[in-house]
Amino acid sequence: MELPGLAFAVWMFTCFYVSVDGYPNGKVREACASMIPRHGSSPQQSSEHVIRVNGTEFKPGSSIEVQLSGPDFEGFFIQARDAEDLDSPAVGSFILFDKRHSQLLTCGRTKNSAVSHTSKAKKKSVKVYWIAPGDAPKRVQFLATVVKKYKTFWVKIPGPVVSQPNAPFSTTPLYTSEAISTSRSVSYLTKPFNASGCGNTKFCIRNPSNCDPGNASCFFLSFQQERSSVLIEMSGASEGYLAFALSYDQWMGDDDAYLCINEDHHVSVSTAYLKGRSPPVLDSENALEDVSWRLVDGVLQCSFRRSIRLAAYKGRFNMDASYYIFLADGEASEGGPIYKHRRQPLITDGMYNVTGIPQDIGGSRSPRLIKAHGALMFVAWITTASIGVVIARFFKPVWSHSFLFGKEMWFQVHRMLMLTTVMLTSISFVLPFIYRGGWSKQAGFHPYLGCTVMALTIFQPLMAGFRPSPHAPRRQLFNWFHWSIGTTARILAVVTMFLGMDLPALDLPDPWDTYTMIGFVAWHVGVDVLLEIHSYCLIRKVELIEDDRVQILQSLTSAEAEGHLFKQIVLTIYVCGNIVFLIAFLAAINHI
Repeated sequence: MELPGLAFAVWMFTCFYVSVDGYPNGKVREACASMIPRHGSSPQQSSEHVIRVNGTEFKPGSSIEVQLSGPDFEGFFIQARDAEDLDSPAVGSFILFDKRHSQLLTCGRTKNSAVSHTSKAKKKSVKVYWIAPGDAPKRVQFLATVVKKYKTFWVKIPGPVVSQPNAPFSTTPLYTSEAISTSRSVSYLTKPFNASGCGNTKFCIRNPSNCDPGNASCFFLSFQQERSSVLIEMSGASEGYLAFALSYDQWMGDDDAYLCINEDHHVSVSTAYLKGRSPPVLDSENALEDVSWRLVDGVLQCSFRRSIRLAAYKGRFNMDASYYIFLADGEASEGGPIYKHRRQPLITDGMYNVTGIPQDIGGSRSPRLIKAHGALMFVAWITTASIGVVIARFFKPVWSHSFLFGKEMWFQVHRMLMLTTVMLTSISFVLPFIYRGGWSKQAGFHPYLGCTVMALTIFQPLMAGFRPSPHAPRRQLFNWFHWSIGTTARILAVVTMFLGMDLPALDLPDPWDTYTMIGFVAWHVGVDVLLEIHSYCLIRKVELIEDDRVQILQSLTSAEAEGHLFKQIVLTIYVCGNIVFLIAFLAAINHI
């Protein structure tokens, strides 16, 4: 009773297996006409695989050695066709050189008229022999389809044209549109780029400024005009892609982009047009020539040439005009789309004409307004606010008998520092809105917490303006609210800075920024705890004095003097430490 069920299962498996569009065994007769694998994706551009022959002429019945070679590939499909009509059926037949890696197929009515792979084993080259038929056309061209991975393949790679003796000259183009798209020459760079000529014969952009393109930490882009074309070199550390774009403004969208994409240790170079903030769609027609690339130790380098004016290609900008220049890097999936850059692209400070006067410039991955925003916030909350709080908490008894402008010194210093904090925070708060032209929906919780900190910062001095007198019944309640709101603002400010440091618009070095901020928090808490312990010990020391009144007053004066000196030393060290942290953050902001 189980045999019919088993037979049905085998029949279903066989039907399913036959219907699969991948052909790891090379049985690709369904692709005889189009030579296109049914892999559900579009063919790649600019193949580096080449077809070579050992002769340029043939006679009916003669043989020609044909060799397909290039970087590792899994599958292939080779045919010979009439060079005057590449959509015509296959011409002639083949003889195998190595039956382990290649097999003969029959396309149309001609037996053994195509050659394909036998397995997915990686190969660097395949050699076969083509036999010319008696009715061969005057000219024959060899074509090949190469599959590197399932979704990475090239279709109808054009090979040499061989002809019969005394064949008349042909004015018919010998490449189809499909062949043209894959016929761009591709070569390998043998050494890294260099900065010689930057500012003299070529226009260069380097980040960091004046860095060496041979260094893994250097992002490099150069333009060198050669008559009516421009040679472009691009280099940087990237496991996915490098790209640059020409733009009329400093915002992504409606830009002319050029991408070098690392696809499993092979680099493809393509053009694209950026529309809005959507991922770029690679162009099917490639206007680039003399493509070369190199991958060494995670550094991706590519060079190519394009004409200064490309009126026939939609979306390509003329290179004799001025533009903002973007330089970005990010991740790319194998055979799939590229992903959004994880950090802010490098953007030039102004508009430049790359075919004009050669210059050697830098750029910034963070806009100036955002840099100023971060710098002012660090100054406000690492120095003025922190120091002002420590003075109010621990220096009332130290400076209670010293006066400044008619008020106790501790109060005047505290008020001056906190009002400076309010002013710096207010200025800094406005800058991102000026830069963005409104609210940013891509900054996560940072803007929400920033608005909360700003509200608490404004509320503190307003509440302080209505504080009760020192002996009023509500003074204790005021003190509690003043401390609570101030402490909340400081905690939220630190959290907000933590979140802001890793946003793309600023993106300080990671994990350095996190560890440094943790270090500052630990430094502030440590000093706070130290002064609290010192105050407690000082009180206990005074309470233990049990002699006569004169001895008590003398001991109290001595203890206070000793305590004041210790606090002043700690304050000096604390201020110096805060300045060190501030300088570190400001230097990091200036470096990006």
